[in-house]
Amino acid sequence: MFAAIRCYRTEPDSIEPVVRQIKEGFVPVIRDTPGFVAYFVLTPRQGEIVSVSVFEEQRSAEASNEKAEEWVRQNLSELLPVPEFADGRVVVYEAK
Repeated sequence: MFAAIRCYRTEPDSIEPVVRQIKEGFVPVIRDTPGFVAYFVLTPRQGEIVSVSVFEEQRSAEASNEKAEEWVRQNLSELLPVPEFADGRVVVYEAK
């Protein structure tokens, strides 16, 4: 498995509308990517959004970063800047 992580910074008042748009607009896009396993959005600190996409193959994880960047540019460019990206192989995974 491979994961793609994206970190965004925005105004604290923008978190709720951004998350709503992600749920309604981006989740269907990412879910339809081949090898999709899971998608999470975290709000660890005020004004911060982190998304984690998990896929069976590395190329799908890498492609998800491209899809996310394009989707954000088209739908949330006024609220979110270009994110910081990280991706790599999942080396520990446990699920119930």
